[in-house]
Amino acid sequence: MSRHSSGKKEIKKTKKFSSGARTPKPTVFILGFLLIVVGIFGVLYNPANSIGNSSNPIEKTLPWKLSEAGILSFSPREEPVFAAQEIEDPYSPEDPDILKLISFESGDQNVQALLRIPANVPSVPGIVLLPGAGVSKEGEQGLAVELSKMGYATLTLDQRNKGAINVDRDLELFRAGLEPVEYLMVYDALKATDVLSAQSEIDHERLAILGESNGGRFAIIACALEPSLKGVIGISTSGYSTEETDPASVADSEAYRFYLSIDPDTYLSALPPSRLVMMHSFNDTVISHELALKTFALAEEPKAMYNATEETHGYTASMRPYLEKELAQILS
Repeated sequence: MSRHSSGKKEIKKTKKFSSGARTPKPTVFILGFLLIVVGIFGVLYNPANSIGNSSNPIEKTLPWKLSEAGILSFSPREEPVFAAQEIEDPYSPEDPDILKLISFESGDQNVQALLRIPANVPSVPGIVLLPGAGVSKEGEQGLAVELSKMGYATLTLDQRNKGAINVDRDLELFRAGLEPVEYLMVYDALKATDVLSAQSEIDHERLAILGESNGGRFAIIACALEPSLKGVIGISTSGYSTEETDPASVADSEAYRFYLSIDPDTYLSALPPSRLVMMHSFNDTVISHELALKTFALAEEPKAMYNATEETHGYTASMRPYLEKELAQILS
């Protein structure tokens, strides 16, 4: 039977009930119950709430919002859901660290991470560690081991696309009312903070976030959005200087608003009282030192910047004293 003929049959039943004939009480009860169910169904599945019919589909249907100034925000997060399994440590087998493989729910997928905890350190401070583009959680264990020797636990993520971004594709998703991957990457960092805080070995009142390169960009945004983070350290990173563009000269205002939303420079004013620390080489081979200086100049106190001289991109051994000094101040 087609849906059309079924609808006609339903109309005939309605006419029967409106004819004035006396209806048995059980039938009245059943009819009333069905009307309630239909009413609830109509509220839940009202087409006016769908993406295609909403006057502002992005903000009504997704777990994030974007202000007119391009500031991203998320709905309140639920309690973290994760699984943890202790594994052997092939990255630093001579150290007594505890290493766990963590899988936690974030948005539309499970994120894999490595939790490294210094042995015999009760209630240890924790750091969410975001690698640079193309670097896995395993590839970031060198820095994680360094941080463990300083007395800090780390939760190192496998970022989506291994930290690589496609701004044009994300803009297409944004225009379509879908969630840009970069928004998901920020949300992953926020959920990682929840997961790290939930570990029994971690002092949840002493948390920070650290990122290298692209990871540093997401770390700055996440720190601005999460007040439990005491500070953010960005190594070999910078903003995009989107604010230097005159909004009056922009033909596509929505694209401009999206670009603002993924630029860490947009969030710098929201960082305090969390501390911003930047470390950058004068001879960085990927992100210029000049760009890093622009971001640092835009930031408000408390902040600090340290410079290295190596011709490289990312963490270097010469940064270790600065890193140890700043973490002690942030997580004291």
